Amino acid sequence: MKKYLILILVCVGWFSLSQLSLTGYKNRTAFAADETLVPVSAEDNIPVSTDSIPTAHAKAIIKGTTSSSPIDGSVTFVQTAKGLEIGAFLINVPSPGLHGFHIHEKGSCDDEGKAAGGHYNPEGVQHGDLNRDGHGMAHAGDMGNIAVAEDGKAVYEGFLPDISLTGGKYNVEGLAVILHEKEDDFGQPTGNAGGRIGCGIIILEN
Repeated sequence: MKKYLILILVCVGWFSLSQLSLTGYKNRTAFAADETLVPVSAEDNIPVSTDSIPTAHAKAIIKGTTSSSPIDGSVTFVQTAKGLEIGAFLINVPSPGLHGFHIHEKGSCDDEGKAAGGHYNPEGVQHGDLNRDGHGMAHAGDMGNIAVAEDGKAVYEGFLPDISLTGGKYNVEGLAVILHEKEDDFGQPTGNAGGRIGCGIIILEN
């Protein structure tokens, strides 16, 4: 009789443990199904902000504005949720130092860059540094200065908040990037940066 009683107790205990395991599995499955999927870093499994995910790319090939100018280079644009990340590399710029570097209102490099018009300024505000001063105190195309080394090479990294390549209020696709002969001193109305020695058109890439 004792043997039968022990056997019954063992069966009851096994059944109870099975039910608990099944309930735990169902709870875990339901929790996983309710989780919101977010991008994660493959390296460390940490969620990544969608603000930094590129949505469009463009490039401007910079050439000298005169036939004898050796200036060459490119400017790349990456559109993100917060604005444009910009990188530039130029060579053979004749004078070392700081040079004004702006997006202009038209998409032409004719007439030694004069056909590009003025700075891209859809809000009609004063000149400044867009990343530093914001849209109320700077032109939408105000990128500041690019530094040219003694060997004529120049590297630039910058960011333009709220500027885009596809749609949006401040779309610069198809406009001109101008390299000026002098430093942008942020004086009014356009920084006193002198003539236009380099120019390229912002072209959207696939």
